[in-house]
Amino acid sequence: MQRREFLGFACACCAAGWGSIARAQSESAAAPGSVADWKVPAKFTRPDIATDEGGLWALMDREETRMRRSPFLIRDQALRDYVQSVACRLGAEHCPDIRVYVMHTPMFNASMAPNGMMQVWSGLLLRVENEAQLAAVLGHEIGHYLERHSIEKLRDAKSRLAFGQMLGLLGLVGAVGQLAMLAGLLGYSRDQERAADRIGLQLMHRAGYDTGEAVKIWDNLLVELKARPDGDPAKNSPLFASHPPAEERRETLARLAAQYPGGVSNEQALLDVIQPMRFDWIVDEIKRSQADESMALFTRMLAHKAQQPDVLFARGETQRLRAKGGDMEAAVSDYLAAAAAGGEPPETHRGLGMIYRSRGQAADEKASFARYLEMAPGAPDAAMIKSYVEELNG
Repeated sequence: MQRREFLGFACACCAAGWGSIARAQSESAAAPGSVADWKVPAKFTRPDIATDEGGLWALMDREETRMRRSPFLIRDQALRDYVQSVACRLGAEHCPDIRVYVMHTPMFNASMAPNGMMQVWSGLLLRVENEAQLAAVLGHEIGHYLERHSIEKLRDAKSRLAFGQMLGLLGLVGAVGQLAMLAGLLGYSRDQERAADRIGLQLMHRAGYDTGEAVKIWDNLLVELKARPDGDPAKNSPLFASHPPAEERRETLARLAAQYPGGVSNEQALLDVIQPMRFDWIVDEIKRSQADESMALFTRMLAHKAQQPDVLFARGETQRLRAKGGDMEAAVSDYLAAAAAGGEPPETHRGLGMIYRSRGQAADEKASFARYLEMAPGAPDAAMIKSYVEELNG
């Protein structure tokens, strides 16, 4: 399906869905200041190129062209179409102006530029448990877009140079070391963040999603960041530093969600579309070398659904690499559980072999490495592992 045809189909589905959802919603009045007080604005028109805003749009269009060529762009059509469809379901009549780019970057983030260009990072897709949680994040970003918050931010900067610097950083998507600088250039005020939360909840509700999932994705992210040694999300995450205080935000989301119960979560739909890429994203998470955060993530994923061999491997590998306290014993336990579940990654047996090698358990080391080579004969480190086995055969 071509892009124009896909967007037309998605928007038609959104229009039909919104009509049926609106008829099913409760007609009881919401309290003043609630999401019911906000109305979706009319579609935006492209500003004249001679205006400041028009010039900024032209710069963003140029950046979007660069993004299409980025090595970090995930070019899986099924994934792109899926995330685009969620954004369209939320954006409804604004759907034709929203263009989604899924980027291979192992951090929790999504962002949207004033011209409708939206980035969704693979680290976010790894962390959401269902489609409704993804919709909560995308709805928040669309809320910023509909309220033109990024235009306000750029006007405050009063400098095209500052905007050009921001675009240069966007072109480096995937370079994690640039995140703090990017957050500083794009940071919204806390009032703008509060507004985006309220609007995002309304968009979720109108699209038929379970708004209670917005609280869950926030709680899940907090657990990860609190697992860090300093334990203060406001200090170690630009995301939390610019948002309202964690407890306030949680209470607000819970209150708004309670006004609109019901809706779907669509867990399986999300799992099906990310499955072909999920293990690569899990490996990316391990390579971030933020073991405490990764442990919180993998433990939460296993609490949500036990006996996931790829996640059991990931938690075991994270513990092996961290090597603190009882990590090695716990790693062996997770590796063995992954193997017992079946369908484990070959790297499970490499990890076991490495631990057995460090302990001098020759027979177990040899068996584990032999299983690894059997499952992954073309692995990049196959020659090294073969040399270990040959030493044992010595």
